[in-house]
Amino acid sequence: MAKAAAKTATTGTLRRPALAGREVLAGGARLSVLPPAERMSLRAPAASVAALSRALGLDLPVKPKTSASSGARTALWLGPDEWLVIDQTGDPLADCAKVKALHSAVGISHRNVAISASGPGAEATLAAGCPQDLSLQTFPVGACSRTILGKVEIVILRTAEDAFRVECWRSFSDYVLDFLTEAAGDAAG
Repeated sequence: MAKAAAKTATTGTLRRPALAGREVLAGGARLSVLPPAERMSLRAPAASVAALSRALGLDLPVKPKTSASSGARTALWLGPDEWLVIDQTGDPLADCAKVKALHSAVGISHRNVAISASGPGAEATLAAGCPQDLSLQTFPVGACSRTILGKVEIVILRTAEDAFRVECWRSFSDYVLDFLTEAAGDAAG
């Protein structure tokens, strides 16, 4: 359910997504909470990759730190047999349900929150808490990685020369946005 807010079935109350509407401009970086999306954790052996790629409408990346996109759907390589699939408009879980080849597809849409870090200070902002080299030469557009930011696990995708998508667990989203906000301010100083 990739909607900005959803009514709960039992109470009829309106539920707002974590960090809804928050945006920060600091130190040459714009931090924005991205709209909800469908997300799927996909595990599969090499023999199943072709069938799953056909079902998803994109070639699942098979090299470390790479991603593949088609339309509003992106698959991020997280390990030799593991991907994070993000879709802004479709349902990757339903597409994989049709595949007979061995795989495990688990919906994690409600677990994650995505934050965009963009602008000339975005790389320095993320580098303040991430041990990876995020320079454009080492981490080009389309590169992705599961790593840490401060004390939490995140997944980073470089979406443009000066922009990143940061995926984190909902329970850590306040920490991640606050960390990035402080880091962006420090990067400006």
